Amino acid sequence: MPLTFHPHPGMVLICDFNTGFKAPEMIKRRPVVVISPRPRRTNQLCTIVPLSTTAPNPVEPFHHRMDPRSLPGKLARKETWAKCDMLATVSLERLDRVMIGKAPNGKRIYLAEPVLDEDFKAIRRGVMMALGMIAPA
Repeated sequence: MPLTFHPHPGMVLICDFNTGFKAPEMIKRRPVVVISPRPRRTNQLCTIVPLSTTAPNPVEPFHHRMDPRSLPGKLARKETWAKCDMLATVSLERLDRVMIGKAPNGKRIYLAEPVLDEDFKAIRRGVMMALGMIAPA
């Protein structure tokens, strides 16, 4: 189900890349981190950085290994990388909260929480490096 609110920068969400994207672009459903602020006017788009459990080869300065404490539910179990060179602007229709389990009554439990400040700063820096706006440290 698509989001009914505009996500805040730093939120971890799930993005459905199944339609309109082609390999080697990001494909399938995967976690992402929102990096764009809420627009002043009503807007159904936001910019995201995809997350992947596949380590980059080679690891570049614009890749960031996430702190597991930044990731909700099962996402925290595996080593996860922010692929800051693969940012995309997507429709809110592609985004949903992260399902973290089920309540005793069987109802699904969802979260849309922000990453740690250190991870968000590293992601923003990685995006700027990937875009050539700053030099690698």
